[in-house]
Amino acid sequence: MAASVTVAVVDDHPVVIEGVRTWIGQDAAARVRIVSAGPDLDAAVHGAGRQADVILLDLELEGRLMIDAIAGLADGGRRVIVFSQHSGEEMVRAALDAGAIAYVTKQEGPRHLVDAIVATAHDRPAVPPAMAGVMVADQRPRLAPQERTALLLWFQSRSKAAVAERMGIRETTVKQYIDRARIKYGQVGRHAAGKAALLARAIEDGLVRPDEIDDL
Repeated sequence: MAASVTVAVVDDHPVVIEGVRTWIGQDAAARVRIVSAGPDLDAAVHGAGRQADVILLDLELEGRLMIDAIAGLADGGRRVIVFSQHSGEEMVRAALDAGAIAYVTKQEGPRHLVDAIVATAHDRPAVPPAMAGVMVADQRPRLAPQERTALLLWFQSRSKAAVAERMGIRETTVKQYIDRARIKYGQVGRHAAGKAALLARAIEDGLVRPDEIDDL
């Protein structure tokens, strides 16, 4: 039996956390295991959830939007799914722009949540209903700044190790940024399996200019 995916749940409403526990517990395949749950983001990052495959984060904690926190987590290589009562496209876009991999509303039900957690943990595209409208409207993926930077440097380099050195981060984090960019292209129906395909997509979208590659 495959090992279960681990998730750290960050929400300041106990009833929501219990609801997530119930939804995950209803999954017949027991694909997901909660390793940390509560209102403390630090516990998810440095405490019991530090090795979690996915962080499930409420968009608003104690009245504060967590957009900057999402960006910080994504920059650190963490996989973030936003779990929120807000379903407006502006909020969804803001979370995805900050680096969230998926966005699930609290009204969408257990199947969408568990499927999104599993897909995200395995670096596969996940498009829950709240994201679908945004993705249909936006044919260009919403890449976070670090994802765009990693792509450009990768296109200019022979290896991810060289990118890591230039960015001052670990090679595994570079790989995560590139994988996330590939996932986001898949989410909008523009799959790019290899480096050449990703480069073609990036040039199509104006993320990279051909002369930026030819200079090296």
